[in-house]
Amino acid sequence: MRLLAVDAATEHCSVALWSDGRWVERSADSGKAHAEQLLGMVVEVLAEGEVALAGLDAIAASIGPGAFTGVRVSVAVAQGLAFGAGLRVLAVSTLEALALQALSDPAPQTPSGAIAVLDARMQEVYWGCFAADAEQGVIATSAPRVSPPEAVMPPPGRLVGVGRGFAAYPALGRLPGVELRPGADAARPRARDFARLGALKFALGQALDPADLQPVYLRDKIAYTEAERAAR
Repeated sequence: MRLLAVDAATEHCSVALWSDGRWVERSADSGKAHAEQLLGMVVEVLAEGEVALAGLDAIAASIGPGAFTGVRVSVAVAQGLAFGAGLRVLAVSTLEALALQALSDPAPQTPSGAIAVLDARMQEVYWGCFAADAEQGVIATSAPRVSPPEAVMPPPGRLVGVGRGFAAYPALGRLPGVELRPGADAARPRARDFARLGALKFALGQALDPADLQPVYLRDKIAYTEAERAAR
């Protein structure tokens, strides 16, 4: 299988190519040049992997939640590439990708699931809970949501925590049942995990027409007004 994955939903953007058992990857921390960086990395991984865009089976795209501009870039780049090459797309959330990363990490004891948390700014976090699944990689055990960190309430069980929301709000790592492994609070979404989940979705017949790819924001407000900032 040949699958390209693109992610620019956070301050870290990445691209991965899975080509017949071989990985080619690029990543960068960026400011506001996500689109240019992402397209440049796409060109690089396809060249290194010796794969033409039209030779791909599909493109996996990060659909958020995350930074509004970054999520739009991920979706738009995937749509543009797919439309141009006549490809289908696969929608993968940032929280799914983080959960897969955590649940793929070998440990002495297997947790019952993962809680993925991203810093959503404005004193809020994006979060969701997941369990490992042989067919889908991960399945959601709670609806993804945005909330103040003190409103995060994971279900009972032993959960491994992952994502930079834990670094922004360290108290989340002390929630009952949540285990935070070394470095997990610095974990960021990786294109490799989007590709892995995308391949599973492709096998399950979940590929979409590019026009049907939709971003997931979880909220429609990106900044406080001056009056709201003053009140806070």
